[in-house]
Amino acid sequence: MLENLLKLEKLVNSEMSSKIKFSTIENMELLIEIDENNLIEVIQFLKSNNKCKFRQLIDIAGVDYLGEEKRFKLVYLLLSHEHNHRIKVSLSIGLNQVINSITKIFPSANWMEREVFDMYGIKFKNHPDLRRILTDYGFKGHPLRKDFPLTGFNEVRYSEKEKKVIYEPVKLEQNYRNFDFESPWEGTNYLKKIEGLKEDGKKN
Repeated sequence: MLENLLKLEKLVNSEMSSKIKFSTIENMELLIEIDENNLIEVIQFLKSNNKCKFRQLIDIAGVDYLGEEKRFKLVYLLLSHEHNHRIKVSLSIGLNQVINSITKIFPSANWMEREVFDMYGIKFKNHPDLRRILTDYGFKGHPLRKDFPLTGFNEVRYSEKEKKVIYEPVKLEQNYRNFDFESPWEGTNYLKKIEGLKEDGKKN
């Protein structure tokens, strides 16, 4: 298995030498890093080359490195059933950068790119229908960005008065609770107090 992966790594680096920035094998998977401008060419090569045959797109994952110049990383996970190989194609982009869509190569990328757009706000050029897929219409922000508030911006609820679904600012109605960190075998403070009162009552 490892020998085959080493051959694959050598093939990819030789055929796409000017496109590959870095390659390594981790956990019996090949990882390659590329520039965003070479995405279409590299993905097309991995799918159509007879020695690769990565014909299934497993997923497109996003990562937010808040504070770095190229804030986002996109990772494309591909599978070759024929050769039983997996490869990860990684690239880094800036906050407002637009990346090429790969829907013409892998039609299944349609929903995956929409999910990345919804969760991270990354836009894809030449996508046939780039709109939110997991959040609701009018939703503000992108939930998987590291600067997205933990409680969000708005909450959605059904208003019995207005007889429709409405948006309103998040309100934390419940006060913060106080927790103790003693052993669960010893019980919490309030249980100790109750037990103490019971014992006093028995003594009397």
